[in-house]
Amino acid sequence: PELVSAPAGPAMQPGIYGNGDRRLARNVFTADSTLEPASWPLDVPVRGLSVAPEQPVAGWLLSLSILLLLADVVASLALSGRLLGRTSTAVIALCALPFLGFAPPAFAQSEPDEFALAATAEVSLAHVITGNARVDEIAAAGLNGLSDTLFFRTSVEPATATAVDLETDELAFFPMLYWPITPDQPRPSTEAYAKLNDYLRSGGLILFDTRDADIASFGAASPNGRKLQELAAPLDIPPLEPLPGDHVLTRTFYLLQDFPGRHNSRDVWVEAAPPDAEQIEGMPFRNLNDGVTPVVIGGNDWAAAWAVRSDGAPLLPIGRGYSGERQRELANRFGVNLVMHVLTGNYKSDQVHVPALLDRLGQ
Repeated sequence: PELVSAPAGPAMQPGIYGNGDRRLARNVFTADSTLEPASWPLDVPVRGLSVAPEQPVAGWLLSLSILLLLADVVASLALSGRLLGRTSTAVIALCALPFLGFAPPAFAQSEPDEFALAATAEVSLAHVITGNARVDEIAAAGLNGLSDTLFFRTSVEPATATAVDLETDELAFFPMLYWPITPDQPRPSTEAYAKLNDYLRSGGLILFDTRDADIASFGAASPNGRKLQELAAPLDIPPLEPLPGDHVLTRTFYLLQDFPGRHNSRDVWVEAAPPDAEQIEGMPFRNLNDGVTPVVIGGNDWAAAWAVRSDGAPLLPIGRGYSGERQRELANRFGVNLVMHVLTGNYKSDQVHVPALLDRLGQ
């Protein structure tokens, strides 16, 4: 009875008690026990679990091994009687030579570039910092929402979106830059434009979003449209055309005819097809751009449609009822197509020509 009824403590420690074939488990808690926050005296410090930082000792161990090797050489020469006169001076000088330039390791310079490591560890979508806190917040939430959509629907698993400063950050790490346009954002420097042009020439894509399709069509004299013309003037942008119905962007993952964001305008511009692009007989699409269009320009405010809160709920409303949610779904599909186009290039464009390629191989 005492084994069953006695409270757990130093005299009756919790555990499994046995006697022959009988076993009894005594737990710390009983059915009537309650958990309450601990109340410690003021003179008792409460500390969490801390992990000791790693100490790099490879350099010290290597230096110690070299020192022991030199000491062994000197001892061997001394025991053999060869360490006499000028020879001893020369040997000592030779042994001291490796330590003349010895200095403590420069940890500040050897630390890795955290920005580069974070950007290259996983696929990361990036947005250009505009200086407008609200616009930048929506851009980040939009790319994070698009990243979630890609994660759940495709094999692409992007990391958290990155805010990019055109003046200081490296752009080559990012497959796509989302650049929302505001009428008062500063013009990049000459060095920043040089980086942007290198980025476009190396296969990167910039999505320019004037976010004003609800009040102005592309090319209209809206404040954002005028700012876009000013910002894009120094860039090496190829000739553009309205996104054609047979462009690879319409089918990289989803089959699309419309490309809405928070607004629904068909004024989306991409690199123009070459003048000699012809449709092969029996094929539903022309053989258009061989690579990725370097720019996509529109005003549908795509980030606002992609944006989600931390709990995954939409950040901003779109339209009314089912039609609004359908528009949001199409916006997400356009974002998926855009990222897949950046990552796969003309893969989908080649797929539709498989019958023609097989016929040519047979010939």
